[in-house]
Amino acid sequence: MIRPKDVVARIVTAVHEWAFKATEGRVGGRAFGMPVVRLTTTGRKSGKPRSTMLTSPVHDGDTVVLVASYGGDPRHPAWFLNLRDHPEVEVTMSGRTRKMQARVASAEEKAELWPRVTKAYRGYAAYQKRTDRDIPLVIVEP
Repeated sequence: MIRPKDVVARIVTAVHEWAFKATEGRVGGRAFGMPVVRLTTTGRKSGKPRSTMLTSPVHDGDTVVLVASYGGDPRHPAWFLNLRDHPEVEVTMSGRTRKMQARVASAEEKAELWPRVTKAYRGYAAYQKRTDRDIPLVIVEP
């Protein structure tokens, strides 16, 4: 069953990704005060490349932190399920594309990172209140 939220998310992502690619990140390179990342995963069922546009509330050097919030939806976003099964990803940020490894932050890492995440964008705290699902943080490293 296709849900309206999923259709809207796909359309918004496609438009954002088009603008991001066409301008090498000059348009769509920041959102809500955070850098934007184009994340390419391998589809867990299809095996095909799948791209999505995400914000990175925390980044230290080459390490990027992503939030699998899906706006507080009770379901994990598809990109999260993909990288959980296939942690080799590609990240485009600031006009540079790199192959990287993704992993879910441990409980200790999340406890340390979550205040920084919600300081960067308060909406993430609201998303967590909206769902019973523990919103995972994903650490992406070279």
